[in-house]
Amino acid sequence: MLTTLEQLDTLYGKPHERAVHKEIAFLNEDYQAMVKASPLVIVSSSGADGLDGSPRGDVPGFVRIIDERTLAIPDRPGNNRLDTLRNLVLDPRIALLFIIPGIGETLRVNGRAQISIDPELLESFAVHGKPARSVILVQVEAAYFHCSKAFVRSDCWNPDKHLERSALPSAGAIHKRLNDGQFDAEAYDREMPERVKATLY
Repeated sequence: MLTTLEQLDTLYGKPHERAVHKEIAFLNEDYQAMVKASPLVIVSSSGADGLDGSPRGDVPGFVRIIDERTLAIPDRPGNNRLDTLRNLVLDPRIALLFIIPGIGETLRVNGRAQISIDPELLESFAVHGKPARSVILVQVEAAYFHCSKAFVRSDCWNPDKHLERSALPSAGAIHKRLNDGQFDAEAYDREMPERVKATLY
């Protein structure tokens, strides 16, 4: 087993100079363009109860650029586990991975977060008259873009490789198994499209 940093460095060698230079402590024009184009960001956090990686998604640009060192992410209704928010209350470190459909490159942003419940800020993120529940304010400490190799290897954006939803268990079926069969999977799946639509914001 590999157990030391020295072993790791020996195995992989030094990072390429370009890989070092692409990390900066702010969002330049190119990195801001990636944030504005992204409808999906994976939010990673750490807290006393463990790690969390959760998706946040909306129309492209839903993550607001306050300035080159500050981002604002609206929080919408969800399952109320609040894993990310609980972590951030205890440990402000946060990592973001911005994904853009059809584009191989992704943007990684690391920083520290605060959770704002300022009424004016929440209202500024309102959709269909419903303000954000809270807003995660991220102070950028490092930003860098990842090359496209992961998406090239996975062929993720190739529509010919996309699975039909029926290829995997439905959400209702998963709940039923987790509840030892004591769950109405059919009703859950049947009602889900309207339920999701009604609770997006």
